[in-house]
Amino acid sequence: MGWLHRIVAACLALILCAGLALAQDVEAPDYDAWDSRAASGERILQEPQASDETLEALRLQLAEWRERFLAGQDINATRIDALESQLQALGEPPAEGESEPEDIAERRATLNAQISELRAPVLRAEEAYSRANAMIAEIDRIIRERQADALLSVGPSPLNPVHWPGAIDALTTSILLSWQELVANARDAGHRAVAWRNLPSILIVGGIGLMLILRGHRWARAGVTRLIAHSRRGTGVIRFVISLGQIMLPLFGIILLVTAATITDFAGPRWRVLLEHLPSWAATLLLIRWLADQAFHDSDEMAVLPLALEDRRRARRVANILSVSYVLRDMLRVFVELDNYAAETEAVLQFPVLLFSGYFLFRLGRTRNEAHMAGSRAALESTDAGLFRMRLARFMGRAAMVLGALGPVLAALGYLKVGEALIYPAIATLGLIGLVMVLQQFINNLYELVTGSHPDEDNSLWPVLAGFVLAIGSIPFLALIWGARRADLTEVWARFQEGFSFGETRISPSDFLLVIIVFVIGFMLTRLFQGALRTAVLPRTKLDQGGQNAVVSGIGYVGIFAAALVAITAGGLDLSSLAIVAGALSVGIGFGLQNIVSNFVSGIILLIERPIGEGDWIEVNGTHGIVKDISVRSTRLETFDRYDLIIPNADFVSGTVANYTRGNSLGRLILSVGVAYGTDTRKVEKILLDIARHHDMVLMNPAPMVVFTGFGADALDFELRVILRDVGQGLVVRTEMNHDIAERFVAEGIEIPFAQRDIWLRNPEALGGGRPGAPPAAPQSTTGPAEPETTNRPQRQERAEPGSYGSEADIDGGDGR
Repeated sequence: MGWLHRIVAACLALILCAGLALAQDVEAPDYDAWDSRAASGERILQEPQASDETLEALRLQLAEWRERFLAGQDINATRIDALESQLQALGEPPAEGESEPEDIAERRATLNAQISELRAPVLRAEEAYSRANAMIAEIDRIIRERQADALLSVGPSPLNPVHWPGAIDALTTSILLSWQELVANARDAGHRAVAWRNLPSILIVGGIGLMLILRGHRWARAGVTRLIAHSRRGTGVIRFVISLGQIMLPLFGIILLVTAATITDFAGPRWRVLLEHLPSWAATLLLIRWLADQAFHDSDEMAVLPLALEDRRRARRVANILSVSYVLRDMLRVFVELDNYAAETEAVLQFPVLLFSGYFLFRLGRTRNEAHMAGSRAALESTDAGLFRMRLARFMGRAAMVLGALGPVLAALGYLKVGEALIYPAIATLGLIGLVMVLQQFINNLYELVTGSHPDEDNSLWPVLAGFVLAIGSIPFLALIWGARRADLTEVWARFQEGFSFGETRISPSDFLLVIIVFVIGFMLTRLFQGALRTAVLPRTKLDQGGQNAVVSGIGYVGIFAAALVAITAGGLDLSSLAIVAGALSVGIGFGLQNIVSNFVSGIILLIERPIGEGDWIEVNGTHGIVKDISVRSTRLETFDRYDLIIPNADFVSGTVANYTRGNSLGRLILSVGVAYGTDTRKVEKILLDIARHHDMVLMNPAPMVVFTGFGADALDFELRVILRDVGQGLVVRTEMNHDIAERFVAEGIEIPFAQRDIWLRNPEALGGGRPGAPPAAPQSTTGPAEPETTNRPQRQERAEPGSYGSEADIDGGDGR
């Protein structure tokens, strides 16, 4: 447990540091400089010609000022809290028309004056914060409106043949200019001299880079294949790390080639721009290729989506083609910026790439949906994670099909920006989702390496939480992919830092962090105390196991409640402001949660009074079973049929419960036996006592007893009453003793009677109906009036046969008289 103590100590140190940081007074901002900056910014906002770059730069400055003003709202916070505490100590101010002692009134006035003086900078910071916030909101509104207008503006149609020759000429010119720049620099003597001087470096760096490009991916893939062949624990983690070489080695080779091309001094302004973008293009191609290989790997163990093998290969090829189209689109954009293409030229050049991307995006979405329809559902539904991935893949596939078809259509109608805003973000989104899934699989492999068990088999919460964190962390990147500005994300963070107001209290992220840390420390201390009681203190007391569990559970509830209370108070939340919420909750509890509260209170009563405990054999509501667990709301009972029965605790408090083993496991067993009339009763008693005394589960104190209960209608009735040392073995003992009784009675010639019934029919000729061959009529009874001929009344005669018992009687049948 030493590591747990170290964690608690570290958390305490963090709280101390946080407290010291919060206790320091904040430096006041320079409001004169702010007034000048704010006035200049307001003038810029009034100019319609202000560019987006100018507005973004102004917004960045305003955001920095806003952070200062937010911090300035905590100026003199410590001194204000101290003065308010002194003011509260003086009590409530007198009501109108009442007076208070002069010295107290003077002291109250002095404290109020000091608080007003200290709060003046806070009010100034709040006013400046509101002004900066309003200007930032205005800038965001202007930029969003401009983006919306640019996105929805109708441009030239790329299907118009009039624009094709100009587009082809512009692209040809760009390629020629790039080639001419390279040739001109290569022919220049000065550039050749620099290249000749750097020739050794160029050959070494370029050769290494070319070798890494050609062989790096193959080396990394060969390493992964060897690991698969020699699979051991932790192979998944090592395999993932080695597979990253499929990205890093070729990318490093590209960087070396770019470096070699740069030091030749042959690259002019155009080629320098292209070389600057080349590593990012290569990284995009390699990353998507790696993601496609991981998500749609041939190995079922490595594949994220367990589709059919042919479907995985087809999806992998389509993903690689999409990465090429994604890079081609960015390359064309670079040429557009370099040579300032016209809108018609840009539309004509971008449309084929957009159409190409939309077609293969549609193909990728169709591949995933066809795989689902083809029968991969059973493999995916084998686990909850597989079912979620199947549903996500199906949804993303359908969305990809819709966007892949809709984007080119809109671009053909002149909405090129809208088409691009649908197709390329969809491709990037699929890549981001694939990355999240691959990282989730890596976390599962890492968990398996550390714990030795698979997350699906262990049902562990940690991999699920890690996946949830990954999904949350991908949201900002997803927002950027779909057109959000960085300023939008910083604005969300600013709002988060600002916190929210709860009554007169403002809760900030630092308060949240403090609440979480304090609660975690309180929870850990509670668990440590519970562990010490369970292992070191309570076993040395006279409490039984049920009492020990009750004490440990009660301390756990009290400790968690106290930790939550202390954490909320440490976060600065005034608990008195929760009075209204508590009142509303009490009304809701009284009407809607009364059963839950009843069970909760009953659970506390059970833990305190302990009428039942874990391991007790009880009967409740006609059901027998063993108590396995007592929680606050319910109790888990394991029946003798080996299934669990969850019983609300209120049933134990308000109902009748039979506890067969409370305090001890002793219990009485009663066996009933009958013997035939004429049997020696003393001999029967002796045999039964002898059988009881020789059974190892029967106690001799109190001694077994045989009761001659009476003369029954069919037998002489006896009861063998014994006390067992473990009543839980009652069925076993009953069976064994019944066997012994049967064997001894046979050996001693004692008969156990059984009933025999003879049925006599009166007027049997009524059954024959006068038909030929009917049996002759039975003689009529001479006693009593004769029965009508239509009456067929059965008579039953019970008679004693050898080895049987019974009585003879006439039983009327038919009409039941």
